[in-house]
Amino acid sequence: MTMTNTDLTRKLNFNAGPAALPAEVLQQAAAAVLDYDNSGLSILEIPHRDAAFVAIMDESRQLVKELCNLNDDYEVLWLQGGGRMQFCMIPMNFLGESENAGYIDSGYWAESAYKAAKYYGNAQLLASTKDINYTHLPMWPAQLPAGLQYVHCTTNNTIYGTQLHTTPTCDVPLIADMSSDIFSCHRDYSKYAMFYVTVQKNLGAAGVTLVVLRKDLMERVKRTMPDMLTYKAHSAQQSMLNTPPVFAIYVSLLMLRWTKARGINAIEAENIQKAQLLYSEIERNSVFKPVVDVVADRSMMNVCFIAHDSSNEKAFIDFCATRNITGIKGHRSVGGFRVSLYNAVSLTAVETLAQAMHDFEKNRQ
Repeated sequence: MTMTNTDLTRKLNFNAGPAALPAEVLQQAAAAVLDYDNSGLSILEIPHRDAAFVAIMDESRQLVKELCNLNDDYEVLWLQGGGRMQFCMIPMNFLGESENAGYIDSGYWAESAYKAAKYYGNAQLLASTKDINYTHLPMWPAQLPAGLQYVHCTTNNTIYGTQLHTTPTCDVPLIADMSSDIFSCHRDYSKYAMFYVTVQKNLGAAGVTLVVLRKDLMERVKRTMPDMLTYKAHSAQQSMLNTPPVFAIYVSLLMLRWTKARGINAIEAENIQKAQLLYSEIERNSVFKPVVDVVADRSMMNVCFIAHDSSNEKAFIDFCATRNITGIKGHRSVGGFRVSLYNAVSLTAVETLAQAMHDFEKNRQ
């Protein structure tokens, strides 16, 4: 069966993750499950040290560097354990027990990274907007404390709908969680000593984490640990220290190819258009209001809003379901609505949602 974005059997998927994937990527992945590259084996069956999978790994690393415009000073790793594992591995590797690292708390996941780091060294909270429920981004410190081993930030906050649209100036290694906005816009990745991505939002299927870091950073390990917990050991084994998640990495490769074919310029332009369309409808619509009060801090990836009358929230979700729209319910910790506009979400899908908001308002008058 050939799928298209307009196929009535396919819902308009605004989930925050696992999230929407392009129809062509789903088709390619489905075909590979039956027979990978005419090998007579499923992608689920090929050995991870076979030449076919080594080629997948090599191409995926090359495409990440190409799309990020990074040279061979950087290593590309495919690891497991998600963002929470990175919250621990980063301080395990780069923060000694008596050393200091800085954390910017801009939302739930940023705070989780900060809390994890406190087990391994002196994690310092440099800025936070938790006291106002993360309704805008915290102010970056004008001057960093002396002696920091690194600064950690989160570029996009999925739960609260804020996004860092510029790269802060930082004279120590800057490490970023880019899970929910990787390749959504132009960014100077060379300003980051390390960034990591849980791929199930903008880059593939759940089960693998992309880690990109400067090679010199891997030499700064602060404690003796098992190989599984060090980036250097994973690098030495080319991300095959243990059996890697073959299928998840393959889907990420398909997404990398799709991203390259579309181009970051086109992706960013459409993402801006999608976000402007949806925010404009929220501002215009008498039923709804935005969560983030500073326009410059609003996310292009996760648009969060609420109903003026909370009784309209379930009603609107039910209304959208009749139009094949799914995944708009807000995170359980904050309620309201969250519409994720990741790269694979089409402008047509957003137009359909905006029209549903308009029609819902008319029905309430």
